[in-house]
Amino acid sequence: MHSSGREVLVGQDAVDSLLGVLDLEEIDKGLYRGPRAEGAHQRVFGGQVAGQALVAAGRTVPGDRRVHSLHGYFVRPGDSTKPIVYQVENIRDGRSFSVRRTVALQNGQTIFFMSASFHTGERGLEHSDPAPNGLARPEDIPPLSEQLKSHPDRLGIWSRVPRPIDVRYAGGGSGFSASGQRPAQEHQRVWMKADGRLPDDPLIHVCVLTYASDLTLLDSVLSRHGEVWGPGGYLGTSLDHALWFHRPFRFDDWILYDSMSPTAADGRGLAQGRFFDADGVHLASATQEGLLRQTPEPPGVP
Repeated sequence: MHSSGREVLVGQDAVDSLLGVLDLEEIDKGLYRGPRAEGAHQRVFGGQVAGQALVAAGRTVPGDRRVHSLHGYFVRPGDSTKPIVYQVENIRDGRSFSVRRTVALQNGQTIFFMSASFHTGERGLEHSDPAPNGLARPEDIPPLSEQLKSHPDRLGIWSRVPRPIDVRYAGGGSGFSASGQRPAQEHQRVWMKADGRLPDDPLIHVCVLTYASDLTLLDSVLSRHGEVWGPGGYLGTSLDHALWFHRPFRFDDWILYDSMSPTAADGRGLAQGRFFDADGVHLASATQEGLLRQTPEPPGVP
C-alpha cells in the first residue's frame, strides 16, 4: 500500500521499525532519548510513549526482575517530528521489588509520566478466570486492513503508518466500520500479535504489548453503543493507562485482547481489557480512561 508516494511498512519490516523505535539511546545515567516513529502522524501515538517509557525504566532494573505493573498519565500531546527524552528516577530497590518513575519530556515539558514496579517472582497461590470460548481462530479472520478494503475511507491513519501489529477483530464490526454499520456489543475481542519475529528479551515482549494495548482498548467504549471512530463517530484521546503483567508470554504469538467498558460519563469512558494466550491462559490486564468527543457528520449526511 502506498501513501504520498511511500510504501507503508508491514510484516517483519514494520516490526523491525518498531524495534528501532523502542531501542532508546542512553545519553546519561537514567536519561534516554527515544527515536521518532517512521511515517508517524503529527501527534505521537500513546502506546509508543508508554512503550518507550517502560524500556527506559527496564534498563535501570536488575535482570532478574520483571515488570508486573505500570501506571501512566498522558499530560500533553507529543510532537512526532521530534525525539522524546525519558528521565528515570530510581524510587526503590528492595530485596524482591524495584520501583521506577519515568517522565517523558519534549521542549522541556512533561508529556507523559509513569510509575512501574518490577518483581523477582516467587511461589504462591495461583488462579485465573477462563478465556472466552467459541471465538473464531485468528487464522480464520482477515486482518483489519483486509476487512476495510471495502471501506477505504475508514482506513484513516492505518493506511499511512507502519503496521507492526496484526490486528483481527473476532466477531461483529470494529471502530473502523462505517457509521451506522457496527452492532452494539458489550465485549470487544481482538486477536493481535507482532506481525513478525521479536527478539527473545522478555522486556521487549512486554513493551510491544504495552504499545499494542493502546491500539484498540478505547474502542470497547464505542462498542457498547455501536459507535465508530472518525466522520459520523468519535475522536478519542487516552488520559491514563495501567497494565498488570501476570505471566510470561511472547507477543509474536497470537494473543486475545478481551475488553469491555463498564461505564462512560462526562465525556470520558473507562475501558478494561484482559490478554489471553491461544491456550486460554490469562497473561496481562489493562485499564484505561479516555476522552471521547463526537465528530461532525460527514458531508452529504442529513
